Amino acid sequence: MATDEVTLPLVDLSGYINPQQPGDKERVIAEVRDACAKYGFFQATGHGIPLGQQKGMLKSINTLFNMPVEEKRKLSFLKNPCRRGYEESGASLRDGDPLPDSKEAYYIGREDPVVEHSGFYGPNVWPPLPEEEFRNPVWEYYQSTHHLGQLIWEILLLGLGHPVSLMEEFAKRPMVVLKMIRYPPHRSDLPGQFGVGPHTDFGGITVLLQEAGKHGLQVWHEGLEQWLPVKAAEDIYIINCGDMIGKWSGGQYKSAKHRVINAADNEPRLSCATFFHGDLFATNPLNPSDPNRETVGALLVKRFRNQFSFDKELIAAVGAPA
Repeated sequence: MATDEVTLPLVDLSGYINPQQPGDKERVIAEVRDACAKYGFFQATGHGIPLGQQKGMLKSINTLFNMPVEEKRKLSFLKNPCRRGYEESGASLRDGDPLPDSKEAYYIGREDPVVEHSGFYGPNVWPPLPEEEFRNPVWEYYQSTHHLGQLIWEILLLGLGHPVSLMEEFAKRPMVVLKMIRYPPHRSDLPGQFGVGPHTDFGGITVLLQEAGKHGLQVWHEGLEQWLPVKAAEDIYIINCGDMIGKWSGGQYKSAKHRVINAADNEPRLSCATFFHGDLFATNPLNPSDPNRETVGALLVKRFRNQFSFDKELIAAVGAPA
């Protein structure tokens, strides 16, 4: 089978959000379960996020990244204890990658008043832009994708036969990170460099918005041993599972490798990913009887301890190895 004949499943979530007929919710649960079991990814329509809100978000991202580089550097996430703010192109290099990613990014998360737990909770860094051009639309969008991420978690729980009520213990104070991204034109990348190199996502659910018509995402298909191009279509979200869900589900849900090569003709490409991980001290809701009581925080420390510094108190509190 040719690669261009294989596409990620397309799931209409409206049957779960607003069911019209008996069996609508069960159909969506089954489709999401099957997609995440086979691919670790699916495309979503009927997600409930207005198209105008999506376009407003992309406009805000464009406004942000068009700021002078000197002004963006003042907002560097490296200067912030919560790792919120601006990430310059070339600042992200994963173990084993020959070159850093060419993308630039900007991070926000929960808006908490004080820094807690090595910066997993704390205030955001907001750029000096008019609130109506950035902070207001970005925060509105954050809330919408926060809700969608939690909804996907619920569906995944139901797909494995668990009640939605488990989310009450898992998401009292969830870590939800929003990452705004701009990829430079591919012609400006160095030989062998990617917008984002091959990787799996760390944790929970990723809710991805892509700028329509500007393709670049590719997902690794284990069966074909090929990269599947994923088109960037208007009003269609890309949803995928991270390593934490793959582990916690006992491999029933996949965490698939993916990368980005900007396919837009000599133009930058915008996208926005919202990562819904769950509470810092929460344990596996997909298998509440899991004898390995690893917390979300312990898994975070394991994944990122070579990139970030964590205080001993946090490491002990989340149960991560010293």
